[in-house]
Amino acid sequence: MSLATPALDALRDALPDDLKDIRLNLSSVLTGENLQPAQALGIALAAARFVRAQPLAAALESDIRTSLGDAAATVISDAVAAAGLMAMNTVYYRFRHMLGKESYEARPPRLRMSRMMQPATSKADFELMSLACAALAGCELCIKNHEASLVHLGVSEDACHDAVRIAAVINAAAQAA
Repeated sequence: MSLATPALDALRDALPDDLKDIRLNLSSVLTGENLQPAQALGIALAAARFVRAQPLAAALESDIRTSLGDAAATVISDAVAAAGLMAMNTVYYRFRHMLGKESYEARPPRLRMSRMMQPATSKADFELMSLACAALAGCELCIKNHEASLVHLGVSEDACHDAVRIAAVINAAAQAA
């Protein structure tokens, strides 16, 4: 399935010549061989929402609706949920990890995150979106846990790598917009 991304293409094409590398990366990063189109677009949307890049998020949502048809609603729903949950989790778990005190490690988080166990798409797709957000936040504990979960689910390290590459390029594009 070929990715049709006219809204994202318009944003990409508006980037100045100083950001030619970002334009080229934005063109290529979503069309890898390790992720399905729905996964790549979902990861990109979760990343855009995570970094609060509203124009990018709106373009990606439009392109997801155009490209994915009936699957669009579940991909968008999981991307929104992953970005929101990871905004909470990366702050909380980064705090615990950085502090490194057993007294905090022993405390239960008491934060709801049941959506992670009941995604609209698949556990692997939701984990890929979560990994991308964890990388954007620089939360070592979250990165390690989501990558381990993905490998356990049978997702390749190449796919994990591609998810983080997408997040990095979306972050760069968000800075440019």
